[in-house]
Amino acid sequence: MTDTGVPLRVLSYNVHSQRDDTAALAEVVREAAPDVVIVQEGPRRFRWRQKGAALAESFGMVVAAGGLPSLGNVLLTSLRVRVVDTRCQRFPLTPGRHMRGAAYAHCRVGGAEFLLAGSHLSTDPTERPAQASAFKRELAAATLPVVAGADLNEGPDGPAWRTVAEGLTDTAVAADRADRHTYSCADPRRRIDALFVDPRITVVNYDVVDTPRTRRASDHFPVLVDLLLPTG
Repeated sequence: MTDTGVPLRVLSYNVHSQRDDTAALAEVVREAAPDVVIVQEGPRRFRWRQKGAALAESFGMVVAAGGLPSLGNVLLTSLRVRVVDTRCQRFPLTPGRHMRGAAYAHCRVGGAEFLLAGSHLSTDPTERPAQASAFKRELAAATLPVVAGADLNEGPDGPAWRTVAEGLTDTAVAADRADRHTYSCADPRRRIDALFVDPRITVVNYDVVDTPRTRRASDHFPVLVDLLLPTG
């Protein structure tokens, strides 16, 4: 990989259904100044469109995709990013379990194109592998460079994580920061939130934002990554 390309700042963030300090949450995202935010546990129920728009506005961004159709996965962009196309995916429902899915957006920025994707896998270890496979099929079928953020609900040694990560760059590993835990804010002990990218994408910087403000904003720390996208 080279050190040239189009810069893109990505934030992947499980916002805990906005049950914590929403003012702190907005401040965290605005201070990070991302080009795109991959949200897990975003609005998905009653008045989800208005709530999604309000969340985006609090961040100084706009909604690209997601919400109810993707079961709480929401993709947000700054005005620097143009959204060309979007789609949502629902994973097969296991009776008695929580329905989950994924959101996708074909984006353009500064002469580069990429597929932005976000998902949130089950807390049930017997259910996660099939969801990971469904998510991975969409990522693997993409012709554009992929930027995929997810709360995998397991660490890098888990089968679902390995399925999603196959053939992609784990941005934490690329930045030599895989020791940074993302969950929980109260007792950080696990890395269950990840950002994976196409090998053609250069990882410039990676951070798990652990501050007094992020500890108030959610039960997960946000993952903040600077990338260089290939052109042409």
